[in-house]
Amino acid sequence: MAPHPGIDTEPIKEELRKDLLNLLEGVRGKKNLVVEQSLAGPIGLFVTFSTLQDYGVDKVFFLENGNLDTSQKNVVFLAVGEKASQCIAIAGGVPSLHADIPLRLEQIKRLQQNSNIEHAFSVIWVPRRTLVSDRILEEAAVLGDISVEELPLHFVPLGQDVLSLGYDDAFGDLYLRKDPTSIFLAAKALMPIEHKYGLFPRIIGKGDNARRLMELLIRMRSEAAAEETTAASRLGMMPSAIIESLIIIDREVDMVTPLLTQLTYEGLIDEIFGIKNNQAEIDTSIIGQVSSQQPKAQSGAPQQQSLTRKIQLDSSDKLYDQLRDANFAIVAPLLNKIARRLAGEYESRHTAKSTSELREFVNKLPGYQAEQQSLKTHTNLTEKVLEHTQSDTFNRVLEIQQNLVSGIDPSTQHDKIEELIARDIPLSTILRLLCLESTVSGGLRPKDLDSFKRQILHAYGYQHVLTLHNLEKMGLLVARTAANPFYIPVGGGGANESKITNYNALRKSLRLIVDEVNEQDPNDIAYVYSGYAPLSVRLVQSIIQKQHLLSLTARGSSVSNDTTSHSSAQGWQGFEDVLRNVKGETFNKVQKGEEAAVKARHMLTGSGKEKTVVVMFLGGITRTEIAALRFLGKSLAEGKRRVLI
Repeated sequence: MAPHPGIDTEPIKEELRKDLLNLLEGVRGKKNLVVEQSLAGPIGLFVTFSTLQDYGVDKVFFLENGNLDTSQKNVVFLAVGEKASQCIAIAGGVPSLHADIPLRLEQIKRLQQNSNIEHAFSVIWVPRRTLVSDRILEEAAVLGDISVEELPLHFVPLGQDVLSLGYDDAFGDLYLRKDPTSIFLAAKALMPIEHKYGLFPRIIGKGDNARRLMELLIRMRSEAAAEETTAASRLGMMPSAIIESLIIIDREVDMVTPLLTQLTYEGLIDEIFGIKNNQAEIDTSIIGQVSSQQPKAQSGAPQQQSLTRKIQLDSSDKLYDQLRDANFAIVAPLLNKIARRLAGEYESRHTAKSTSELREFVNKLPGYQAEQQSLKTHTNLTEKVLEHTQSDTFNRVLEIQQNLVSGIDPSTQHDKIEELIARDIPLSTILRLLCLESTVSGGLRPKDLDSFKRQILHAYGYQHVLTLHNLEKMGLLVARTAANPFYIPVGGGGANESKITNYNALRKSLRLIVDEVNEQDPNDIAYVYSGYAPLSVRLVQSIIQKQHLLSLTARGSSVSNDTTSHSSAQGWQGFEDVLRNVKGETFNKVQKGEEAAVKARHMLTGSGKEKTVVVMFLGGITRTEIAALRFLGKSLAEGKRRVLI
């Protein structure tokens, strides 16, 4: 997508790069850098190894490997400050505080004892320095020997319209361990956006954790305001003229969507191979080895070639940018069309009649070759994905999923699930199906749940008792109670809060199932799941695309009729009854400033410019939901609005 006229992600990337390089520059001379593995990917998005070398980095080691050598006096550790285990890995064991954490690495202590060089140690905590990290370093008796800094690595741009916290533990922290760390980190990440562009004029959201984030963000902003005295900083306390609203969706309000198989091109690559930090690790038998540009990779083992290769999957690959959000059903015809176009353009060299035409072709040649290589890569990937999607197991799983979300009696699917268990297909697939049934139907019948648990333990091992317990603890795999929302609509307990999401009521009122989907030229977000519209994105639609959603749900009795004549209604207006069937609290907070200052800001920034709607998913988002939000963004662009995810 085109860069946002208001909020551009490039400056965020540049600021992160500058902050990291400034910290490295503060350590004089050559240095070895020890990086936690989970940080290597996000850091690679905004800085290259050659740039690190320019700032004195000699070698890079992974913290988890414990193979740091003594080649340099200066050693810089880069690790997540929230994780006690990584603090111990850096400092050494402190059993009195954390006897439960394995003392697998003692990097600083080991170097101090075994090296002939007197090392200078620096630790950079990401995204912040914590009391726990300081206490662990103190107990290990190394706090006084090291320099401690912090790198505020909050939002990392994954694209021009996508920012990520990159906090892998967010889902488990929020819903299993009930740890609010990710809420705090999300608020800290949103603060610089408010400081730079002004207050979010309206904060709208759904879900208990989403409300906590909204309240924390407002509290942080008021605390920051008390410390700000300059006119420039106080301007940040005025509502933004280029941001329309912040929409926060708690992942817990829609657990069905991430349990379904993603059906976009990018979604299926993520399902089969996994995408992390815009990269996928693919077997070289599928996409081939790296082009013969790196002849002397390792002189020690010339025959040793990697069995996998990382490929970049982002908008820098123009072909991937065209394919990523398309339903996979149309990817092969699209590739065929592009291949024919490239062949035609390449053959045009034979029709060049003048030297200027030939020169023009030669100038375009590198672009043709890059596109040809990209076409080859994505053709090979598509063939592998096709093998997967044409398998009997994939189609059986997809059929069960579609039957469950469309409202068919779930007990009719049990024989099929039992057959899949007998076939020994991956446990994750079985658990996704059972959690899907539980979430859609308000739980499984106790007798059926006990039967499935017994079959899983017999087939996959008794070590999964804890897995089943954790799923039950998160409310993903539970027994159906007497007051079952599968039969009795919920929402009678107040206008703002529901204890569970009632998909059976929402299926009609928000038209979650669309029978006729045009995958070639889609006109609704349901194309991303071939007929199922993600509830989370439907909720976003009910705020920013009311008229379109009302036209789809014209016969839904749960939608207020008066909104049809008021398409400019703001917030959740018109969908109050629908929201009673969605889990968690509902809120719509308007932030105002002094009237004179607001007018001044609008005069300075202009009022006719495009506005940005910031959509934040707390607890994670699927790639198909991103595709659906991009689809919304394209339709909003006509009305001078953009979506930033």
